[in-house]
Amino acid sequence: MEKTEGFMKALKCRECGREYPLNATHVCEFDFGPLEVAYDYEKARQSLTRENIASRPQTMWRYRELLPIADKQPSVGFDVGFTPLLKADRLAKRLGIRELWIKNDAVNYPTLSFKDRVVSVALSRAKELGFTTVACASTGNLANSVAANAAAAGLKAYVFIPADLEEGKIVNSLVYGAQVIGIRGHYDEVNRLCAEIAGKFGWGFVNVNMRPYYAEGSKSMGFEIIEQLGWRLPQHTVVPMASGSLLTKIHKSYQEFIKLGLVAESKYKVHGAQATGCSPISIAHKGGMDFFKPVKPNTIAKSLAIGTPADGFYALKVMKETGAAADDVTDDEIRDGMKLLAECEGIFTETAGGVTVGVAKKLIASGRIPANDSVVLCITGNGLKTLDAVAGHVGKTREIRPSLREFEALIEAESKVNC
Repeated sequence: MEKTEGFMKALKCRECGREYPLNATHVCEFDFGPLEVAYDYEKARQSLTRENIASRPQTMWRYRELLPIADKQPSVGFDVGFTPLLKADRLAKRLGIRELWIKNDAVNYPTLSFKDRVVSVALSRAKELGFTTVACASTGNLANSVAANAAAAGLKAYVFIPADLEEGKIVNSLVYGAQVIGIRGHYDEVNRLCAEIAGKFGWGFVNVNMRPYYAEGSKSMGFEIIEQLGWRLPQHTVVPMASGSLLTKIHKSYQEFIKLGLVAESKYKVHGAQATGCSPISIAHKGGMDFFKPVKPNTIAKSLAIGTPADGFYALKVMKETGAAADDVTDDEIRDGMKLLAECEGIFTETAGGVTVGVAKKLIASGRIPANDSVVLCITGNGLKTLDAVAGHVGKTREIRPSLREFEALIEAESKVNC
């Protein structure tokens, strides 16, 4: 085994517990279980205190002891994270809940999604391991973030996407000079191809051979939620699920802060949200199963359109352990969720956020999130990236000539309709 790097001890199989050196590898050679980063928590406890955290810059790297890089500082994504946690009283009233918070990664830096967290970690570690070319399989946001962060770091980037992605997300990858490869197939087919390419070309694929490091970046969202709530655990957290990784890592972040004594232990639930057109984890959870059946995606929430979720089994396990629920929403309910968040709180989220709001609405209405409790909704991307999904569904402009009389007539007509 190689020596400890930073606060990392090893890569550890999530199934059998075997440990591996801190290299670019992601699967146990004995049982094919996924690998994740194991930390020296006793060492981390000595420097990761509330006081030290508060003295550091307001980025995700203020929790660097629990993020998988060997160096004291990242080499990519210095300013990522510490996005707003907003108290959403108007939305809370509409949904019928006592207290509601929005963790708003729609304004994350630099590409307006939570993927900037995982990519800054993956590329920082990729540089430590000597990679000069990085790549990913993506449903959109990850491609944008890899392209942008690779450009800033001077790395060559290839991003592989389903060819039918939203135009906004395609342009937002091309503009940074990345090599964008559209695959005529759904995400799971893209991902299988990337696994083959990673083995042949030896690139740093952030969600293949670099996945153990990449996934850890999601924990920073959970760390921030705890700190921004005044060092307490939320009673309920609603998380959108694609691969299921974000949900499992938010749970891990809560557990790590408990382990290090940074937050008092209390009961919490981490709920999962999916689109009905791609809901293998939600279907399994509602059916009381601990395994899921792959599906073929058919939803406007393309950033969540993963029919064979890599962490689906573990997401189901977390929801069961915390007593949480999962649900899913139709395309129309997704649009309604996007409009509701925008109209109540002035936040324009992409379709994944519409899924989160729509599922939260269902969970509150059914009592699975009690009306007297408090809930955090994780909003993971910006609505400017998925304009096509709501175009034609949010009203239309009304044209008049540059005439005060015409405007007064318009206002008068409006008042009669609203009476």
